[in-house]
Amino acid sequence: MPELPEVETVVRGLQSTVAGRRILTVALRKSDFIDDPAALERELPGRQIERVERFGKFMLLRLAGVPAQSAQGLSTSASSSSIEPLAEALLVHLGMTGHLAPHFPDQPLTKHTHVTFELDDGRELRYTDARRFGRMAYLAGAALAAELERFGADPLLVTKQDFAGRIRASRSRIKALLLDQTVLRGVGNIYADEALWKAKIHPAKIGARLAPAELETLRKELRKILLRAIELRGSSISDFVDAGGIPGDYQQHHKVYGREGQKCFRCGAKIKRIIVAGRSSHFCPHCQPAPRVLSRSRRKTKRNQPRATSKR
Repeated sequence: MPELPEVETVVRGLQSTVAGRRILTVALRKSDFIDDPAALERELPGRQIERVERFGKFMLLRLAGVPAQSAQGLSTSASSSSIEPLAEALLVHLGMTGHLAPHFPDQPLTKHTHVTFELDDGRELRYTDARRFGRMAYLAGAALAAELERFGADPLLVTKQDFAGRIRASRSRIKALLLDQTVLRGVGNIYADEALWKAKIHPAKIGARLAPAELETLRKELRKILLRAIELRGSSISDFVDAGGIPGDYQQHHKVYGREGQKCFRCGAKIKRIIVAGRSSHFCPHCQPAPRVLSRSRRKTKRNQPRATSKR
């Protein structure tokens, strides 16, 4: 599933290619991933894509102007009113296989093209998604604010004090906290594993038990990794490509993610994989020693296992 670097990569591509364009029409095919399909058809035609932003793992296409249906009934004086409208946006989550990119109309529609926005420059902004695990919603005013308030701090912007406070406030495992979008927005499995390896922290450690120095190291390393991944257009594990159809390169720089059984780049020990918070977690058992409670639990389990008896 695309994480912060992949979403940021797509956002930057869309900002440079469709920001400022006006949506003329909306064509919906499959719509089970859309909160309110009728709202898209009603509110988006006639609207300008003012800018494209990232919010955690979401994309926000900020909208300006008024819907085409409403504009038809406005007088010249009303349409030039200086009153600033409530914030409005098209929220898009790519899910596991979603892709949003501009196309020329003579380019054939791919099999899983579910939404098409006709733009005023003759192109089409198309959303494709083979598995339809993504999400799309038109949100405005209080609804938009309420949606965004559910999420935590941006890991690229979070301060030392805020980061430490959010992590130490919970008894959950550090891997679970990094994946919790109400704590930090945008971090997923790949970059959580990479940051924990870099900071030499075991994914099963309790967040509240991490020392201030460990937390600050983790915050800094997470930010460095995310910024580097953005430079390399994210990680293309399966079918991720940017808005221009180009895959990312950061997967070539993974230190632990997806490397179970391979040698640690730092010490040579074999990378292991365990389940933490319901997700696969890759780590080095030498560089990232297990917490004492977990180690004692494993030793106790091993002692209680029946010994194998030889058959005579």
